[in-house]
Amino acid sequence: MQDFIEQSLFFGPVISLALYEVGLLIKRRYKLAILNPLLITAIVLIAFLAVSGVEYDSYNASAKYISYFLTPATVALAVPLYEQFKLLKDNLAAVLCGILAGVLTSLVSILLLSKLFGLTHEQYVTLLPKSITTAIGMGVSEEMGGITAITVAVICVTGMIGDMTSEWLFKILRIRHPVAKGLALGTASHAMGTAKAMEMGEVEGAMGSLAIVTAGLLTVIGASFFAQFL
Repeated sequence: MQDFIEQSLFFGPVISLALYEVGLLIKRRYKLAILNPLLITAIVLIAFLAVSGVEYDSYNASAKYISYFLTPATVALAVPLYEQFKLLKDNLAAVLCGILAGVLTSLVSILLLSKLFGLTHEQYVTLLPKSITTAIGMGVSEEMGGITAITVAVICVTGMIGDMTSEWLFKILRIRHPVAKGLALGTASHAMGTAKAMEMGEVEGAMGSLAIVTAGLLTVIGASFFAQFL
């Protein structure tokens, strides 16, 4: 059985998508923020690989093809933005300032924490793209000499934290405007944050879609500048 799993071209995608679907069902059933489908998938999958003895490289040999859909899925987020284009025009200045503030907060916080904990330059640049989508973050990390695998993990963790904590943070901070919610989620938690924003409403989803693209471009520019500080 182990040999079959390791040699199968379908094992990786099938088990990944099946576990994610189970995670979605659990989230819908219990409606708890901590029951993030991606988190459930990762935990169960790690446990399965450890118990079965299947090597990660064998799993990833077929599962890696799922990531090819990441870029077109990100581009498709432009659809809800187009549907809310008038809202964007009416709030353009506030939208751009909000995204810029979010990007700068992310980069500055990584710089300060890296200095505080004595991280190396390689570790520092690995963390800089933490708040942008994986499709962009991997390229940024690789270009600056970071550890791409860790960058992917950090991006996923950032997205899950945003998904799990956003609702109660909005309540505590009394953030009620749909534009503000969407921008915050898209800027801080990339695609996962935008998926959460879409659950909240069309306006939130549209602003999250805009934030992903804009924050990604600003981070590419900003990360190159901030990389020189450590």
